[in-house]
Amino acid sequence: MDKLLSGRSVLVIEDEMLILMMIEDMLGDLGCKSISVASKIGQAITLIDGQVFDTAMVDLNLSGVESYPIADALKARDVPYFFSTGSSVTSIKDGYRDRDVLKKPFTFEQLSNMLSRSLRRQTKVGKLRH
Repeated sequence: MDKLLSGRSVLVIEDEMLILMMIEDMLGDLGCKSISVASKIGQAITLIDGQVFDTAMVDLNLSGVESYPIADALKARDVPYFFSTGSSVTSIKDGYRDRDVLKKPFTFEQLSNMLSRSLRRQTKVGKLRH
């Protein structure tokens, strides 16, 4: 188990139920303390406004709607995040291309590495919320 993920709080934005269930299982296996999920922009913004997260995974396309408002809300609260997508990475808008992207389908190891990288970046700037 990656000790960096043990006990962490992760927000997962995903609209495909089977993918979401797989991610939740993976995060549980990685030791995440709290896994919050949303499949719509409004739900995600409500969670971001009401809770503190160590990192977030944001599906770029939620039932045909781009998730950039979620990315903006996370950035405003200094929550590290990365995108996940089954689409082309070149479709990411300017201003968001500096974010890591986890391409679907992904493996347990790829998800673990992406989350670890996200948390390490946050730790380096001294903003970790623990």
